[in-house]
Amino acid sequence: MKHPYKSLPEKSFWRKSVANKDVSAVEPVCDFGLTITKDCKVATAGSCFAQHIARHMSNSGFNYLVSEPGNPLLSDTIRKEQNYGLFSARYGNIYTARQLLQLFRRAFGLLEPVESYWEHEDGSFRDPFRPTTQVGGYPTVDELLEDRKLHLSKVREMFSEVDVFVFTLGLTECWRRKDDGVVFPICPGVEGGTFGPEVYEFYNQSVFDIISDLKEFIGLLRLKNPSVKVLFTVSPVPLMATAEQGQHVLTATTYSKSVLRVAADEVVRQSNDVFYFPSYEIITGNFNRGSYYGDDLRSVVEDGVNHVMRVFFNNVTDRDSTKLAKKTPTVSKELPEQTTKSIIDVECDEELLDRHN
Repeated sequence: MKHPYKSLPEKSFWRKSVANKDVSAVEPVCDFGLTITKDCKVATAGSCFAQHIARHMSNSGFNYLVSEPGNPLLSDTIRKEQNYGLFSARYGNIYTARQLLQLFRRAFGLLEPVESYWEHEDGSFRDPFRPTTQVGGYPTVDELLEDRKLHLSKVREMFSEVDVFVFTLGLTECWRRKDDGVVFPICPGVEGGTFGPEVYEFYNQSVFDIISDLKEFIGLLRLKNPSVKVLFTVSPVPLMATAEQGQHVLTATTYSKSVLRVAADEVVRQSNDVFYFPSYEIITGNFNRGSYYGDDLRSVVEDGVNHVMRVFFNNVTDRDSTKLAKKTPTVSKELPEQTTKSIIDVECDEELLDRHN
């Protein structure tokens, strides 16, 4: 009997492309155990990298589920400016597994946080759980609460109807309130509210925390939607800063991504109809020699995103990526710098940290 290990054949696309430095030709062909058809309702959530997945899914002819598109009386420009359609509902970036679990519990009436709003220095009010989603904030608390009520109803609708839910894990670090344990997407005081060490604390989730949170989320989701399939990815975007004392952002990034990757793998192994897609590995793999990161060494360039989505469409869907309806603009070297930048930019709350330094 031959040993069970698999190796790359000498003439594989992998070895040829690496040798020829053609990183875009690295096309790992794998059975990920999931096939998304055009009839599947697909929803996305997660960190800022998840916005790329949402954009490509919605522009490629798939049944991309957006339960909260915004008031039809608003222009497309205004809705885009106010972050409608960024994800399947208007929750903004969900960086941690705890945020995801918390969102589900809030939407279905299983959690009522102590903290209801943050007041900004300009007199407006911000939702602590999506502080940057409403650009400029809300003029009154009542308007914030009314919009939140509508938002959570759309989150319930999305979770109840989705066939394939794609979640991109981004961070392990979070800030949480000490009394009720709720976490926030950004440190209180950065975009509204006032930070106080007697009220808030920094917490860096362990692999056991994340496994527990993801498994609880899947269990609750299946009570409302028994047939749903879940696909996890890990964001390749490194941390911009860390609040972990005595740590450099480089080691903090390594910890965070390693923990997220291991946690995702464990949950997939322990669960039915839960899958993993290697967007992290495609972007960070040594075969591309760092070419998929921009000049800031953090932002993922469009060539990298296209590579991820090409592998995704060819291996996780029933459609050939070369035959998809392509509404997504392709970055060209001839485009002006600002035009190119607008194509690949994503909203990332961590960037607010620089603004307040």
